[in-house]
Formats: sequence, C-alpha cells, structure tokens
Amino acid sequence: MWPPNLPWKVRLFVTAFGFLTDASFRRNGSVNRRFINLIDFKISPSDKPVNGVTTSDNTVDPSRNLWFRYFLPSAAEAGEKLPVIVYFHGGGFVMLSPSSQLFDDLCRRLAKELPAVIVSVNYRLAPEHRCPASAGGNIAHHVTARAGEHNFTNLNIAGVIPIQPYFGGEERTESEIQLAGAPLVSVERTDWCWKAFLPEGSDRDHPAANVFGPKSSDVSGLKFPKSLVFMGGFDPLRDWQESYCEGLKGNGKEVKVVDYPNAMHSFYAFPDLPESTLFMRSFKISFILNNFSFDFASWMSLSLGSFLPVQYFFWVCFLDQLHYCALFNKLSE
Repeated sequence: MWPPNLPWKVRLFVTAFGFLTDASFRRNGSVNRRFINLIDFKISPSDKPVNGVTTSDNTVDPSRNLWFRYFLPSAAEAGEKLPVIVYFHGGGFVMLSPSSQLFDDLCRRLAKELPAVIVSVNYRLAPEHRCPASAGGNIAHHVTARAGEHNFTNLNIAGVIPIQPYFGGEERTESEIQLAGAPLVSVERTDWCWKAFLPEGSDRDHPAANVFGPKSSDVSGLKFPKSLVFMGGFDPLRDWQESYCEGLKGNGKEVKVVDYPNAMHSFYAFPDLPESTLFMRSFKISFILNNFSFDFASWMSLSLGSFLPVQYFFWVCFLDQLHYCALFNKLSE
C-alpha cells in the first residue's frame, strides 16, 4: 500500500530503488555490491560551501572502516555556537554510507536549516560484518544504551531521536500485514535484511532487533535520555515503533511521539513531500525549544540517528573531535 498523492518523481525514484535493491539481494544471503553501487550515487566532501555548508571526511579507525563526514554550516564559521548532531545513516544494515547522495543531501539540509553541526557516521555493513560488528539503522538506541553504562567527563548524551526506527520481531504485526508491499521497506525486504544482519542462527527476537522482546536485557536502571520518536502511517514498521515507545515508557524513560498519518518510510529524505517540511519544523521547534528545554547558552549538543530503511539521530555534548573518536572507539569495541 502506497501513500496517496505521492509526487511522480518520488514514486519513480522509490520504484527504481526498490527494484534495483531486490536485484542486489541474492538468495544465498550475500549482496551484489557492484550492482547496488549503480543506485548509490556518491558525493565527495567539499571545503567550498555548497548551499552554505562545507564538508570533510575524518577517519577514526581505518581497520574497521570507521569514519565520519563533518557538515559545517556558515553560521558555525561565523563564530556562532551550534548544537551538534551525530547522525547514523540508514540502509537496512547492508548498504549506503555518509557519502551516499541521499544522506549527504539530508545532512546538508539539516545543517543549514536548523542550523547545526552534523557528524554523519560510517560503519561496517552486513552481511560481511554481522551484528554486533555492525549495528545499522537502530544503532542510536544501542549506542545510547551502552553509553549509559559509562561515566563520561566531557560528554553528555542529551537525547535520542529515532526516526521511523527499524525494529522487528518474530511476531507479524498488523501494520506489517496491512502494508506488506509498502515502498522501500516491504516485509520481504526487511526479512532479508534481518537474516543478513543478525548473528547466524538467530531469529528476529534477537535483542538487536526486538529491543523490548523476550530476549532483551533490562534497561530500567540505565541512564537513558529523553527520546523523540517520528513515525509514519504508511510504514510497515510503525507497530514495532509503537512497541518501542511503550517499552521505553514501561522502563521509566521519557518519550515523545510525532506521527504523520500519510507518510511512508524515509519520507524526511524527500523534500518534495510536505511531511518532510513538517519534520524539519517539528524537530527544530517541538524538540529543541519545547520537549527538551534546549539551552543553547550551555553549549549542549544534539545527536540524531537515522537509516533508510531506518533513521536515527543521537544527541550528544562534546568539546572537540577527539571526544568523538574516544566515544566511537569505546562503544564499537
């Protein structure tokens, strides 16, 4: 089932992307990287402003292909102190990177419109690197949970923003049944991605997929920050997202929800969709000014995480790039 009144350009792109993605996913569980690169257009970093934003790539650990793309808006270059957003790209655990045009465009847009400094993180992909080596789209939740086990001196996690988070489980939910053939994240594609990502012999109730399921660990005692969860009415994963919100609340964590009834999965990455504009507005106003009582003067920073098929934002406080490197190395061990 597709959203109503979808612009033809978006419909054409989504159809082509889905077709080529399916053709890249082999029956033996491997990915045809050469073929999938045909739809993964790459953007190089630029030290010259593009739409008011400069970018650079910074390596954290070459042995694990751990690096990030740094998006710096003109407001920061003018000396203005800005929030910092740590962004974890999507791709169903198996494809894409911070240099993918879809995510480069999105992060550039966030950097300019909020404005904010964006740090878009690259990580190893499945099936070559299964969980826990790679965490894909729902990495923001798991990084936040692991960070809650540590006491950081110069870093404070202020909040986490799951945008249509990619969670799952063995149970077939009503939204998965009704929206089985939805664009980008059909049930058939998500099942394939879970098999490619989860450890050998695991099912979808593995804690990496079903974080509040029968095999999950207790997070009630963890230091877990406030969450702002975005959902869409035409996303097959929305029931799992609702369960995630209920799980957070049941464990004593604060969570807010923004729901767009006519939005498909990854709507925010398509500026032609009205919900994408509403998303930017909701994030800037509802989250920064109201829900989190954001204090710019205290140099607190925000981190978002994301993926296609799932997007996440992970909000942190930091002093310089060295603290990013320390955080990523510590939490990816």
